[in-house]
Amino acid sequence: MYAVTDPTTGEVVETFPTATDADVTAAIDAAHAAGSWGRTSTVAERATLLRRLGDLHEARSEELAASIVREMGKPLAEAEGEVGFCADIYRYYADHAEEFLADEPIEVTSGTGSAVIRRGPVGLLLGIMPWNFPAYQVARFAAPNLAAGNTIVLKHAPQSPATAALLERLFAEAGFPTGAYVNVYATNEQIADVIADPRVQGISLTGSERAGSAVAEIAGRHLKKVVLELGGSDPFIVLSTNDLDSVVEAAVAARLDNTGQACNAAKRFVVVSELYDAFVAKFTARLLDSATGAPLSSAAAAENLSRQVAQAVAEGAVLHGSSERQGAFFSPRVLTGLTTEHAAARQELFGPVAMVFPATDEDDAVRIANDTPYGLGSYVFTTDPEQAARVADRIEAGMVFVNGVGAEGAELPFGGVKRSGFGRELGRLGIEEFTNRKLIRTVS
Repeated sequence: MYAVTDPTTGEVVETFPTATDADVTAAIDAAHAAGSWGRTSTVAERATLLRRLGDLHEARSEELAASIVREMGKPLAEAEGEVGFCADIYRYYADHAEEFLADEPIEVTSGTGSAVIRRGPVGLLLGIMPWNFPAYQVARFAAPNLAAGNTIVLKHAPQSPATAALLERLFAEAGFPTGAYVNVYATNEQIADVIADPRVQGISLTGSERAGSAVAEIAGRHLKKVVLELGGSDPFIVLSTNDLDSVVEAAVAARLDNTGQACNAAKRFVVVSELYDAFVAKFTARLLDSATGAPLSSAAAAENLSRQVAQAVAEGAVLHGSSERQGAFFSPRVLTGLTTEHAAARQELFGPVAMVFPATDEDDAVRIANDTPYGLGSYVFTTDPEQAARVADRIEAGMVFVNGVGAEGAELPFGGVKRSGFGRELGRLGIEEFTNRKLIRTVS
């Protein structure tokens, strides 16, 4: 089940043994036992470990990046950038954990005395991570929760087992005690039992809607809190510009991040009518000329994307670019002639395919942007600051980026609404999801 398959050749190059039930039990036992460390260590002590972990990511960047490339085909420069972002995340929480976890006095108006909110760990957490950002997704979940004193059992994607093992070694080398972070190659059936275990206090999953629904259902039956980051079909709205070429460059970058395999990549491009024809011409030419030379994560992923494109064309969409693929290699392409009634318009196309929609005006652009079951991120390009603020307020998404792409940061909360999930990671909000915000009221 857990295997490294080179997406450039389809060859299985390394396999890892799936955990036995005893292995899974041992992982939960170890993480639960390490809870005493989380409750008794100081925030400063945990911050020191996180800073050391960030340094190790930087020192081992070449090894980590190579593992990511081998497992899911990410371009090397992007894999190196991913590892660098991880280092930033660990250091960010090392720098800010004491501030975020400090006692919060409350002004008492219902009597005399004092009151304070004291933040502490909730205990053992389960993380279920995807393959598309094998190191970053772990950092996003692990950094704030280890800073808070929680312990972690981590189930990585079956196609990322080598990176999962390497990350576990880095946590140990950084000095985290045994059980604070435990990697486990568990099956879905075993994970259902882990969620049900009363020692597990919360679950964070990044993945598909199907996986999120299944995990949330089990967690709900057992009264466990869940943070879900699921799919996205982020709109890229073009309302006005003084430099169409720069907007097109931003649009291409937003679509091709991680070879188009990012939940928050721009996937639907909504352009006002007076700019539509020029945008489509420039964007199509630029996107089709921007093949990274990297494969998708697997031949199965490329086959699924081919089916989605073929379905859109069968419904009347116009395809710009090649309709062929070779194994996991999938060339960029553009779909026009779409309306929100097309099935593809309501799906997530996970790969280098862009859908472009004409909009008559601002209201129509907002309508198209919001006519989706997803609500993760979004992009708005306009020369009018008042329009930018107005449209950003109207977009139904967890994140809006105005006149820029690639502007994510460790300090900025990440998450969505609607079928893109709920809860937030990163920033101050990321450390709040799994903390016990305990009220301590003293009456004088």
